[in-house]
Amino acid sequence: MQLEATKTIEALSKEFGLSKDMILKESLTIFLERKLREIGTEIFKLTAKYNISSVEELEELYKKGEVEEKDSWNDFQRLDHLEFKMDELKKFLQELK
Repeated sequence: MQLEATKTIEALSKEFGLSKDMILKESLTIFLERKLREIGTEIFKLTAKYNISSVEELEELYKKGEVEEKDSWNDFQRLDHLEFKMDELKKFLQELK
């Protein structure tokens, strides 16, 4: 697979007169932006479900007794993981720019 990817990058480099680094950078940027949109959509669905904007707000709902942990614990963990993942992807994207 790596050999095929390398050949493709070389062919694109020649075809479009771009450096291999530029092709890789643009490809990674598009990949990261797509992943961020996917994660953002998942986060939106979870936050809309509880009418919140972050995992911290869901935690506050637990403290106030407005939401039962037993009914929403999986969503809490998923939201926490997605927010962490989003932050990490944003860091990678920022490094590329």
